[in-house]
Amino acid sequence: MDTERADPSDLDALRVAFPPELRRPPLGWDAVHDFEREQGIVLPEPYRTLVAEICDGSGEGPADVDGLIPLKSLPADWGSGGAQRAPAKAFPLTEAWVWEDDPRPYEEIEPLIDEVSNDGSIVLGTDGCGLYWHLVVTGAQRGRIWAVSDVGAAPFGKEPGFAEWVAHWAESF
Repeated sequence: MDTERADPSDLDALRVAFPPELRRPPLGWDAVHDFEREQGIVLPEPYRTLVAEICDGSGEGPADVDGLIPLKSLPADWGSGGAQRAPAKAFPLTEAWVWEDDPRPYEEIEPLIDEVSNDGSIVLGTDGCGLYWHLVVTGAQRGRIWAVSDVGAAPFGKEPGFAEWVAHWAESF
């Protein structure tokens, strides 16, 4: 998985996966660079090129509710309380964690859960019922897709990034 250069075959597959009639307009490179500068990150490829050149989300996509949401958005059910999003901070996990089974008191793990939900990632969408898809943008898991829910967090697949996540969805759709 190369998160620094977009593979042309990945971009071709993304164009096919997101039908033109359901695509939101792309942001353009200036807007992507502005977002990256504001957040202190560089988006991983091929997601970066997707939002700059192909589409900034799609009404139909890998996330079941509202499809692939725009770069600067959060799902409608995200809520307003809690910690602020901090994409420039490193994503804190390298392996799955089911906090529902963690024996520590909730008061001890609550700040860690906030970090998993808010640090080092952008939110791609939701499957509802408290399950959100994150693209990790900083830290050891950069470029990987993680499912973060109300009971825990886990990477999607063995090593897949954004293109593989979309391909999995497109094959099962």
